[in-house]
Amino acid sequence: MTFTTPAAYHDAYTRAPIDLAIVAIIPARFGSTRLPGKPLSDIHGKPMIQHVYERVRRARRPERVLVATDDERIAAVVRGFGGEAVLTSRDHETGTDRLAEAAAAIDAEVVVNVQGDEPMVDPAGIDAAVEALVADPALEMSTLSLPLRDVEEMLSPSVVKVVSDARGCALYFSRSPIPVVRDGARDARAAAALAVARGLARKHVGLYVYRRAALLRFAALPQSPLEAAEGLEQLRALHHGMRIRVVEREGLAGPAVDTAEDLERVRALLAAPAAP
Repeated sequence: MTFTTPAAYHDAYTRAPIDLAIVAIIPARFGSTRLPGKPLSDIHGKPMIQHVYERVRRARRPERVLVATDDERIAAVVRGFGGEAVLTSRDHETGTDRLAEAAAAIDAEVVVNVQGDEPMVDPAGIDAAVEALVADPALEMSTLSLPLRDVEEMLSPSVVKVVSDARGCALYFSRSPIPVVRDGARDARAAAALAVARGLARKHVGLYVYRRAALLRFAALPQSPLEAAEGLEQLRALHHGMRIRVVEREGLAGPAVDTAEDLERVRALLAAPAAP
């Protein structure tokens, strides 16, 4: 069954209640500045949004997967491969706003936000982030991090870094290289290299799990100064006192698709034979 609006989805399940405790929502916007129509980009005979959807379906914890989009073309493609799509406003400035509109209309306790430009998203990582939230009733949000082992990534503002406290909750996210290791470092590159060598550098993976009430509250909060400065929405949550559990994972993350070059890189990676 598919629905054209979040309200229609809500009405259907109000009439026929089902157990929908955990839902994964994939925000997908058509009008990307750098790669218009990005969710429909072909990757080996399938649109990118289908790759994302199918990988999320491989996770054990989400009971339902939805694509929240601003464009009927994306919705039609999703329905065509058997997925569920809801249409949301074209006026949202962020994927979180789109997520919140869709989540407001469905009866779920936990909402997983999977980016629509992550065709190599790790299903096990989704489950790990969900399990962290489920295990701690006081927790409102969770996310993931990976080891950062490349100095160029540490220095790159397009790679978001995260540092956490002893409980595994985020202290700060930044596009700058954090933490800074001053001991023996001659310059910023040397400090970044020391942080990487000592295993202190962690890369944030932009997947979030929310309690539904926390998501709706978060989306309604005003932008914080640090959020505006860094261009990172999660800093709004920290600014307003929301705890974010950062689940540490190992391995490598598949690249997100922001540009035509990223798309070609993903095509090459998904065409490569699996390691024995």
